[in-house]
Amino acid sequence: MSAYWPFFALLALVVVIHLVERARPGLVVMVEERILTLILAGMVLISFAQVVARYAFNSGWTGALDLTRVMFAWLILFGMSYGLKTGLHLGVDVVIRLLPRRLFRICATLGALAVFFYAVILLSADWLSIFGGQARGGAVFYWQRFFNSGLGMEMLRWPEWMSQMFGLDERVPRWLAYLILPVGLALLAYRALEASWQIATNQREAIIAGHEAEQLVADNRNSVSAED
Repeated sequence: MSAYWPFFALLALVVVIHLVERARPGLVVMVEERILTLILAGMVLISFAQVVARYAFNSGWTGALDLTRVMFAWLILFGMSYGLKTGLHLGVDVVIRLLPRRLFRICATLGALAVFFYAVILLSADWLSIFGGQARGGAVFYWQRFFNSGLGMEMLRWPEWMSQMFGLDERVPRWLAYLILPVGLALLAYRALEASWQIATNQREAIIAGHEAEQLVADNRNSVSAED
């Protein structure tokens, strides 16, 4: 059972988020937006400082590239669940829009469930053996391997004052940098399952953004009205 503790931790995280959303619906969205904003701003500031240091002072931070890569991964993996929750993901819905309303809802629900199973398979594919699947492993076991080994990043290191103050190893552990992999997929699975229920109960239309053509027409009408 000790090998499966990350799954229980992820489940606890999802339960806490669900309970907080029920108590204060806007709090989780606000926190998610703040985190994404900080990550994006941090990437910009680090890249800008690195350019200035390199071309103005002929120096720089050797771990800047690794840090921006990690932050970019966090931005994507954390942002995909936020995009699913807020309906920001793009999609092609021309064909299913031609279907009757009931069939459209069924297709939209199946699409959300497909995202859920996709995220669950990436988290761990071991359960596919029930259906005769041969795939093994997943994001959780991949992350756990680095957590157990304690390997550090090659170029990404803690500041010297942090190492001395908190007694940290010189290198930033890989498990910390890769933590967003299981967390991001767990959040994606939760948001997809949540969206499936909302679509099935007619609380939401689809997991993707509004119909592209209708949105363009609405934008054009608004721009014309503003000019008049």
